[in-house]
Amino acid sequence: MSALGGAHWLLARQKRRFHLRQRHHLAYWSVALPYTLMALRCVLSRSQLLLAPTQQALATRMSFTTAATQNKASAAATAEAQDMSGFTNADIDDSLLSRLKDPSLLHSAGLIGGKWLRATNSETYVVRNPATGKALATMPKMKAGETKAAIAAADSVFPKWSKSTAKERCVILRRWYDEINKHTDDLATIMTMEGGKPLAEAKGEIASGAASVEWYAEEGRRVCGDMLETINRDRRMMTIKQPVGVVGAITPWNFPMSMITRKVAPALAAGCTVVLKPSELTPLTAVALAELAERAGVPDGVINIVMGDAPAIGHELMTNEVVRKIGFTGSTAVGKLLMAGAAQTVKRVSLELGGNAPFIVFEDADLELAAKGAVSSALRNAGQTCICANRVFVHDASACDRVAVQVADAVSKGATVLTGGGMPSLPAPYDAGTFFSPTVLTNATIDMRCFSEETFGPLLPLFRFSSDDEAVMMANQTEYGLAAYFYTNNLARAWRLNPVAGMVGINEAAITSEVAPFGGVKQSGLGRENSKYGLDEFLEIKYICMGLGIIRGSYLRGNRLQLLFFYALLKSCPVRE
Repeated sequence: MSALGGAHWLLARQKRRFHLRQRHHLAYWSVALPYTLMALRCVLSRSQLLLAPTQQALATRMSFTTAATQNKASAAATAEAQDMSGFTNADIDDSLLSRLKDPSLLHSAGLIGGKWLRATNSETYVVRNPATGKALATMPKMKAGETKAAIAAADSVFPKWSKSTAKERCVILRRWYDEINKHTDDLATIMTMEGGKPLAEAKGEIASGAASVEWYAEEGRRVCGDMLETINRDRRMMTIKQPVGVVGAITPWNFPMSMITRKVAPALAAGCTVVLKPSELTPLTAVALAELAERAGVPDGVINIVMGDAPAIGHELMTNEVVRKIGFTGSTAVGKLLMAGAAQTVKRVSLELGGNAPFIVFEDADLELAAKGAVSSALRNAGQTCICANRVFVHDASACDRVAVQVADAVSKGATVLTGGGMPSLPAPYDAGTFFSPTVLTNATIDMRCFSEETFGPLLPLFRFSSDDEAVMMANQTEYGLAAYFYTNNLARAWRLNPVAGMVGINEAAITSEVAPFGGVKQSGLGRENSKYGLDEFLEIKYICMGLGIIRGSYLRGNRLQLLFFYALLKSCPVRE
């Protein structure tokens, strides 16, 4: 062999050995790497097992320490209030207690951590019968301190309540519903005495409020997440729903029972705990509801009630970081303040605010049906509902102090009083009450205050229109968007019209139900109450991505038997020397 030939042979041999070493290294690491990873996992797993008891003990200790700190703070505030309590229902007038089958429903106190307490500073205020002006009860004037204690109590029991099963919570809600129905007569009496609502209407509200409890006792079992379509074989993707946390609920005086159950029932069904601030004008209905909740088995601290100094209580609910959700029913002005306050700690809010509902009667409508609907909507609860018909628009072919101010303003601008128009003359003791006669105004125009303002009283102004477009234009000419009604027998028109409102009644004025979402648009609020959508207001969606541990390297796919076979095949290949 020549020197040149020998050189070529040596070069070829070195190349073959180089490529062979590469192939052997690839096969080696293809086989060895999975086993190396397995060994590493075993070492890590053993380390985790050794560390787990220590970590668990530390986590448990931290959990108990946190809970102990919270309970200590709550207990200290509660003890301070309790020292001042000595509560009985002696501060509730006999004119109310004597009418009740079960006087033990009432307490002249707030509820914090399962204890009925007075204010720490012994301040009180008087609840009066609006029909006579006479005192019904002396209630504690609670402030920020009691509100902090109530929030701490709610927070301390939240972990346990939220970890209970939906079935366990819903069984308790069902018992609460049964207790409410069992005490309907007493609840109606309390509501009528402190709110001035006719007894039949009070019973109607109790039935509506109880229906919300029953609905969420059933709907709470149906909370579920979703499995998402994955983007890779090595993972699974899903969502679950969890309770938001401690809820602050603020309710008005015009519906002192149903506005509470619309907020508290879904909160409890979702696993949240609640600090409730009822109206200072109607706290007794809230107290009776809480008493029935305790009898139904709602654990101490899950429902807490504070009343008295509204600005101080509201400020604490807004600024306290423990509160993660606010539910409010009331005026648009107060709702804006609460929304601004909630922004400081980025709380979730649901607001059911004012309304200025239009009621449109077209030329083809059933006038008798429309008239009944207008009267029942506008004058229900003395016109003091957020969805009552405030402005009645009639096609040309169809022919208290606030209320008094609007009537006087309308008359000065050309309106005619068809009936009512002032306070009725009543015998004692009702001559000292707050009454206003149902009033109907004709020839009303859009420049009158009764067109642009929410009346919240028994007033029906009648406006004229000549075309569908004009009617809808006037109906939508308001900052509110809670409810709208129109009556027509034209099906095409019914689908074509689009009033800007969260709820629309077509040939029907009684539109509220526990199975239907209640809420508005524009300055009438945010979020929904009742129905399956109301439960979502108290739930957070959590996304979970779970890796399955599959290695995705291009040389490491396949099982170990395939890799071993490939390695054996390489070793058996002859190598030319």
